[in-house]
Formats: sequence, structure tokens, C-alpha cells
Amino acid sequence: MRKHLAAGAIAALLALPAAAEVTEQNFRGGTTADLATLCGSTRQDRLHTAAVNWCHGFLVGSGQYHRSVSGSGAPMRELFCLPDPSPTLEQAREAFVAWAAAHPQHGSERAVDGLTRFAVETYPCPRGAARAKR
Repeated sequence: MRKHLAAGAIAALLALPAAAEVTEQNFRGGTTADLATLCGSTRQDRLHTAAVNWCHGFLVGSGQYHRSVSGSGAPMRELFCLPDPSPTLEQAREAFVAWAAAHPQHGSERAVDGLTRFAVETYPCPRGAARAKR
């Protein structure tokens, strides 16, 4: 019985997709798939620190830009609304990686477009809610 369980566990692990290794091209590619690869970097990756720092910077920069063009008195409505309390940067990073894996059809889109799709789906604004005063 144990042999069958062990064999089943090994087979299941082998069936899992391998995480993409970060390459220099991921930093220049600019697609949702590139951003997901950078954000999904593991500690074993030789470019892990640079990849996660790039990811964090992209997430923060995109979020700040969204706030500046959609906040109080801004020309656009908010596309997404973070909950209170807001997710940590690490939680947002992990959620984006999971979203990108579940939505590979958006992998070739510009990274900012894929990230925005993720945010709109993950953090929708309440219907009919007044623009938040920030």
C-alpha cells in the first residue's frame, strides 16, 4: 500500500509544471508572461533577487499610477479597489502569479495590461460606490 502511495505522489509531482527559470529576456520582454515569470521566481533562481525586486517595483509603480489617474479629482474612474486592509506586496505578488498561471491566454499582452486585468478581477470596485476620497 505504501509503495502505491509513494508512486502516486511521485507521479503527481512529476505532472506539475516546472516554474519558468528567469532569463535576462524576461526583464526586457514586457509581457504578462514575463512579469509572471519574474514575480514567480524562486530562491533557487540565480536572478531571484533582481526578479522579485523588479516585480515589486512594477506592482507598486502600476498601483501608484492607477491611483494618480483615478483618485479624487482625477479624470478616470477607478478600475479596481483594494480592500481594507490592503493585501501586502507579497500577497499581491503571489496572487498575480497564480492568476497569470490560470489565465495563460493573456501571457502575450503587455505586462501592465495583464496586471490591470488581474487587479480588476481580483479587487473589483463595489457597484455604484462613490469615488473614494484619498
